[in-house]
Amino acid sequence: VQLQASGGGLVQAGGSLTLSCAASGRTFSGYAMSWFRQAPGKEREFVTAISRGGGTTYYADSVKGRFTISRDNAKNTVYLQMNSLKPEDTAVYFCAAGRGGVLISRNPSDFSSWGQGTQVTVSS
Repeated sequence: VQLQASGGGLVQAGGSLTLSCAASGRTFSGYAMSWFRQAPGKEREFVTAISRGGGTTYYADSVKGRFTISRDNAKNTVYLQMNSLKPEDTAVYFCAAGRGGVLISRNPSDFSSWGQGTQVTVSS
């Protein structure tokens, strides 16, 4: 599956952004999906994940209550709604599709297809 992330940008602290990740290729509904992020000088970190059908979600503690992941299998798209953004949310955000058999995961090694990343910058 090929992934294309979009929706990043510059926003003030407290603001909101919605990221989208469009998938093409094989059946989108067969993949667990996730978002990871990587800030300058830091390792890539888990943000959130959603199961194939959308019924189960995981969140990193740092974004719980502020970010919401969702998916529209009819549109082959996964979304990340980000509210109450903080400067520490500044990073390149990557969407990823799970390997076959993965229902949902926080582990980057369980994801085999990655989008190109979209920059999110939160100013203080």
